[in-house]
Amino acid sequence: MNTYFNNLSHENPLIRAVHTAVKGRARYKISGLYHSQACKRYLELRLSQEEIVTQFRANPLTGNVLVIFHPDFSANAIALLLQNIVLDYTRYQTNLYIGQEKTKKLAQALAQKQLNLVNNQLIPVAWVVSTCAWGSLLLHRYGLDTAILLAIQKLHTPLLDSIMLGITFLGEPLALVSICLWVEIVLLYQRRKETTKLAIATASAVSLNYLLKLLFGRARPALWDRLTNVGFHSFPSGHAMVSMVIYGFIGYILAKEFPQWEKQISALTIALILAIGFSRLYLGVHWPTDVLAGYAIGLVWLIACIIYLELKPKYRLSGGNFSLI
Repeated sequence: MNTYFNNLSHENPLIRAVHTAVKGRARYKISGLYHSQACKRYLELRLSQEEIVTQFRANPLTGNVLVIFHPDFSANAIALLLQNIVLDYTRYQTNLYIGQEKTKKLAQALAQKQLNLVNNQLIPVAWVVSTCAWGSLLLHRYGLDTAILLAIQKLHTPLLDSIMLGITFLGEPLALVSICLWVEIVLLYQRRKETTKLAIATASAVSLNYLLKLLFGRARPALWDRLTNVGFHSFPSGHAMVSMVIYGFIGYILAKEFPQWEKQISALTIALILAIGFSRLYLGVHWPTDVLAGYAIGLVWLIACIIYLELKPKYRLSGGNFSLI
């Protein structure tokens, strides 16, 4: 029997007897147990299911396993049992690794596909941002801000005044917070991730706009008596910029949630954002360059929020092995 056990240990070094002098009690050195809590748990689980084993103790610090078993069985039989358990554990770990690799590759493929989609959408976004930015520079350079506002002022009627006050209210902090809460409670009550993303996008957009206003410190236009009270600085337009981020992000979430209505949601979102910006010009509380710059900065920030908040979890899952091309 000892010769058999020695041959077994020599042929497969997974199990090596350390002490087998006492009948019904043996200690073994287990390959793979050293500093492996996972192997320890697997060994203990399997040994607890064996009727011939009465007591056991696995020590990952030394790699040893102490087994007390029924005296009718030999230490060789226990060694063979341990060998089968270790082989099963090795196969389990291999299958687990293969599964993780498949999941990782799938995540990489999905993330890269979504990133490629974002890359394709960055071209029109870059065009819109460039148009707004250049428009702002040209209007400021040639002093057209005042002329445009005076032209819009000629459109004033009592009915349009009421409509524009209602539209501009949709860009007020109170309205934006109320709409965000409504979307989160009614539409996203079971989607905490989307709720968190919307909250982050909202807070970051408001903070960025506040910092930019402090940085530029531009005075608001005062060409006629205003229909609404305003304060703080003018550049960039908070209504244009924050509405672009918040309504744009809500539209993005809703389009994902209801893909069958994606075109309608996108059209309504764009119309609402443009209407809010125009209402600020109609009411004479912002220069055209304020609104165009607000749109440009807001669109860049919206895309940044979408890319970061949407792709970061996939990037982590895929191990960071895809790139922005």
